[in-house]
Amino acid sequence: MHGFLLFNVKFPIYTFIIWFMEIKDYKPFKVKLNDISYKYSFINHERKIARAILFDDEGYFYFVNVTRNDEFGKCSLIETSGGGVKRNETYRKALKRELKEELGAEVKIICYLGEVIDFYNLIHRKNLNHYFLCKVNNFKENNLTNDEINKFHLKTLKVKYDEAIDLYKKYMFTKLGRLLYNREMIPLLAIKDFKK
Repeated sequence: MHGFLLFNVKFPIYTFIIWFMEIKDYKPFKVKLNDISYKYSFINHERKIARAILFDDEGYFYFVNVTRNDEFGKCSLIETSGGGVKRNETYRKALKRELKEELGAEVKIICYLGEVIDFYNLIHRKNLNHYFLCKVNNFKENNLTNDEINKFHLKTLKVKYDEAIDLYKKYMFTKLGRLLYNREMIPLLAIKDFKK
């Protein structure tokens, strides 16, 4: 506890999160969610995904805004940054790569938060989403893929915690937005008590 009080002045978010994880014996979550938006027919592939709840020293959180018009419909959404894990790549390595590509962020991974398994019935996919709590070290230029630029129109969102929750609620009235809301509220609520 002394270490927490000593460092609380300089790094309020970072040290409180570390204190919570160490002192309160945080246990990573593992949740399985069914797709309630699209009818199930079959699942023929799975994707391993590393995702970040990313914050900075000023209490801001970073997400991506996705604007798409594809088989999921026309919609604008908020989503945690992250992406697919390549063959022979660890979740942590994939996460750092994805955060550099999507946000231009170099980060420190604070801890593993947990796993949400969900399904995209429309494209017959099972998603193994592994969430990590990360702190921004600095930002450089991002390196988006052609699909991220032209198909998904990815943009960085810098918001306070409550604003992020409000955006997820705003976009949950689309079928895909509802899937993202259900999945991403789990890690966001897991950090609620120690976000300040």
